[in-house]
Amino acid sequence: MPSNAENAYESMKAREGQSEGTGEWFEVTQETINAFADITHDHQFIHVDPEKAAQMSPWKVPIAHGFLTLSMLTHLSGSIRQSGGGSDGGGGGGGMGAMTGMVMGVNYGFDKVRFINPVKVGSRIRATGVTKSVDLKDPNNLQITRTLTVEIEGEDKPALVADWITRVVFA
Repeated sequence: MPSNAENAYESMKAREGQSEGTGEWFEVTQETINAFADITHDHQFIHVDPEKAAQMSPWKVPIAHGFLTLSMLTHLSGSIRQSGGGSDGGGGGGGMGAMTGMVMGVNYGFDKVRFINPVKVGSRIRATGVTKSVDLKDPNNLQITRTLTVEIEGEDKPALVADWITRVVFA
């Protein structure tokens, strides 16, 4: 009899290369940027000083830290909708859906992250996802790689594109 992970593998394997959908918009405020700067001790003026940014930066307004945008993937991917999908319980993403016997999802890392376009203060961002690959690591573990793109409302180029790897553990 197949394990829960093996059953999930068969279901998820069929989704490789398919869109998971598009998430909800999230506004990046100066307060959010300042809080991230405080936590990371990165107070570069392009992030936290609107007057200096207006004078000296090419964007003329503060921009979000690239790592702030990256850290928002958990929230942004959690709002991705897919028919029949739901929260995966860890690592983010409506694209994985509810899987029978799943104990947890754990961030495993990133194959690739590219910061393409800065996120200006006051911008709204959202994520789109594609299931890139699904691997059965053993009878109780899947490794799922998803390509997530963070769009900026009104911009032609996305903020970032990342291949995010999650390990999913089953009972």
